[in-house]
Amino acid sequence: MLERYALIGLFMFAAITFPLAPLVLAFLFRPKKPNRLKQSTYECGIEIQNQAPEAESIWVQFRVQYYIYAILFVVFDIEVVFVYPWAVALNQMSAFWIIEMGIFIAVLAVALVYAWRKNLLEWV
Repeated sequence: MLERYALIGLFMFAAITFPLAPLVLAFLFRPKKPNRLKQSTYECGIEIQNQAPEAESIWVQFRVQYYIYAILFVVFDIEVVFVYPWAVALNQMSAFWIIEMGIFIAVLAVALVYAWRKNLLEWV
């Protein structure tokens, strides 16, 4: 009975070992030379201004546009996840499902127009 599960056990061992082995090796053999420049905050090429040299942790404020773009990306990425299977099975769907997807796309289009009109997509 156990020989049936030996192959599954071998695959589980390989599935756990192959991803973890490079991570462990990289952790053991990496160069360990920390300095202040390597540990400083870096975001999109903008260097932090007015840093106090004695401060251990500094509050960094990012522009709201970063978060707006991230949220819009997630919303439209999820839209693609829903629209792609619908488009693949379009030949097999009834009119109800086509109208349903039209309403879904219309709601997202209204949200995009709202964001556009409020100038949330402008990088000022």
